[in-house]
Formats: sequence, C-alpha cells, structure tokens
Amino acid sequence: MNAPRVRFYFDFSCPYAYVASTLVEAMAERAGAELDVRPILLGGVFRARSTPQNLSEVLPPAKARHNFADMQRQAALAGVPLRMPSGHPLRTVEALRALLVVGEPYLKLARHFFHAYWAEGEAISEEAVLRRVLAAAGHEPDPILAKIATPEVKAELRARTDEAIEAGVFGVPTFVVEDGKPNGLYWGVDRMAMVEARLREASGVGAPEEAQVDPQAPARGVDIFFDYSSPFAYLGCHLAEVRLGDAARWRPMLLGAVFKSVGTVNVPLFTFHETKRRHASLDLQRQAAAMGAPYQFPTRFPMNTVLALRMTLAADRDAQILDHAEGRRFVHAIFRAYWAEDRDISDPEVLAGIADDCGLDGAALVAAATHQPIKDALRESTGAAIDAGVFGAPSFVVDTPAGPELFWGADRLELAERVARGDDSLAVMGGGQG
Repeated sequence: MNAPRVRFYFDFSCPYAYVASTLVEAMAERAGAELDVRPILLGGVFRARSTPQNLSEVLPPAKARHNFADMQRQAALAGVPLRMPSGHPLRTVEALRALLVVGEPYLKLARHFFHAYWAEGEAISEEAVLRRVLAAAGHEPDPILAKIATPEVKAELRARTDEAIEAGVFGVPTFVVEDGKPNGLYWGVDRMAMVEARLREASGVGAPEEAQVDPQAPARGVDIFFDYSSPFAYLGCHLAEVRLGDAARWRPMLLGAVFKSVGTVNVPLFTFHETKRRHASLDLQRQAAAMGAPYQFPTRFPMNTVLALRMTLAADRDAQILDHAEGRRFVHAIFRAYWAEDRDISDPEVLAGIADDCGLDGAALVAAATHQPIKDALRESTGAAIDAGVFGAPSFVVDTPAGPELFWGADRLELAERVARGDDSLAVMGGGQG
C-alpha cells in the first residue's frame, strides 16, 4: 500500500499556520503519511478570493476580541508562545522567497521565520531580521539574499500561489489529503484531527486515542446561546446535550438581532467567496458525521425562527423545559426538524405538532408566543447575549474566577468544556470580552 500524502499550505502571516507548523510533521509521522510542505503568498490568495487583506480591520470588535483569544488558546493547546506583532499583518514575501532559495526541506527554516514573527514579534522581511533568522537556522545570509529578488524566485512564488488557488485554497493553514478519494481539502489548525484520522485510515494505522474531558468533573456555569437558524448551533447544541446537559444554562436568542447589534450582515454565509462557501458546506457535513448527527442543508434558508424561539421560552416559563434533558427534547426536535428533516419551522402548525410530539400543548404555546411577556423574554435573552459579547451562534460563555470566557462555534465546545471543568490554561479573556 502506498503511503497517503498530505500537502500543507502556509504563509508566515497567519497565527494558525504558525501553530500548525509546530504540529504537522509529528501528525504526518503518526499517521504514516508523506508530508509535502508548500509555502504560498496568502495575499495573492486573498486577492483571488476577494478577501480583505487585513481581516481584523473588517471584523466586529466582539468577534475580533474572540478571534485573538482563540489564537492564544490554540497556541496554548500546542504549547507554543504567541504574541501579536505590532503592525500585523506584516510583509512576508521576502521571507517566503528566502525559503524558496534555500529549498527543501522547508519546514526547519520555516519554523525559524514563524518563531521570529509570532513569538518575537519581528518584521521578518526586513533585511536585518532576514539575516538574523537565516544565520540562526545555519545558513549564510549573503548568497540567499542576493537571489530573493531575481525573476526566477519571484516567478516560483507566484506559481506556487497560483497552484494553491487552483487547488481550492482560500486561507491558511490548508491541508490537502491525497488518498485517492475526493474532497481532500481541510482548512484550519482545528481540523488537524480530521486530517490525521483520514490519513490513518488510508495508511492502515490504528485510530488515535481521543483525550476526553472528564464529564464527572464539577462544572462551572456555562451559558449556551443559540438560535434555530444556525446549522452550527444545531451541531453545537446536539453535542452540548451530551457533554454538558443540565450543567449548562440554555438560552435562546434572536441571532438576526445580535448580527444587527454587532454590525454583521444577516446571512454571513452569503458573503463568502464561492470556494469558501462550498468548503463550509462540506465542513458542516464532516462535523455532523463526526458527532453522529443527522444533517442536510434545508431547501428554505434562511429561516424565520422568531416563533420557534418564543415557543421555546413559553414552554420554559410553563414547564422549565430548558432545565432538564427531557424538556430539552423540544429544543432538539425543532433543530432536527429544520436541519435534518427540511421542515418549515416558521409554520405554526409544524411547530405545534413538534410540541405535541414532545408532550407539550402545541396550540397553547403558539398562542402564548403572541403574548407580550414572551416577546419581552426573547428580547431580554437576546440582550443578555449581546451584553456577554456574543456575535454568533452557538456561543458558550463560561464562568471563571477571572471573569466570563466566550467560545464561539460548535467546534469550540470541547475548549469551553475544558474551561468549565476547571482547565484555566485556556481562559485568556479575563472577563474582557463584553
């Protein structure tokens, strides 16, 4: 059997690519795979995908704060230092060209450049820094620097970037698994577990042991903010029921109102470049499969979920359904109806039927959803989400001694649970996210 191969695309300007660069070689070795390291110019990819060159400048402040915290958490998980360089994003083209001049294997020198950028805050395309990094990596700087501006080296970097674009890359780090099967592209350091699992399957290496958070450890308070309109909230709540259950406070919110408050378009998915949108769809399918959740993207999207949210709050007022798993069957049934069964959850008859199936009085809940106290309850819950720094769904807000820690996305539930069970190594916001 031929060993599977994984291509690793990166640029020094991405903190997640930095973290991935410290992990990828060991991952490939564990999985019995060949590693193909491919430096590219991320700015060229962004131009091709109509992506802003400095994403942090166009993000809502709450999301930018969370993303910075997420970078720190990923670095903490990998056990590497990370600090945001002044003036980020900094120019990397000369460092990338120097890497190409030195030639393969790229990873040793690449790690020196990554460390200079993300651990030391250095401007790695300045000549003095280039010289220092090259010398530290054991190279004579002069002959390398003499070649980085040659037409041949410039053309090679452009060609490598064009190849990445042709392969479907829209950001870094990107991994492309070559195992004879389609859909081999994975984006993000947080998808390396999926990459490793696929490589292990292809090479015949056994599955790795999965480190699980101890579900018996005492849990701090966790608010789960959700709206039925989000597929990520569906998956996040599906898994949160298993991992947190009654230990969490389940809080419906109107996501559209949150988006309006933070200055986000009502359907962010529609703003993605087509390449990224297709990948997001594939990634949702992968996440659903990994957690055993039935999933199909609905024919009606986006969906008005106001009635469903109000009925949830009405049922909670009458029967405290959000406090126990039996009651939350209603929440998960609504999610499933939309994201697995393609049903219209804006339809009162559909929702009443779901409620009846869960042992509730559907007609009474539909009627209660029109009452002012229930309308006010949804506004209050949404306001609490905004006050907590929430900008998307699902969001998990964990109580810690230093203040609330916000985690956004179904794929961040594991990190939220770790903090909820007492692991403060990932608690980096210090209550400053609001």
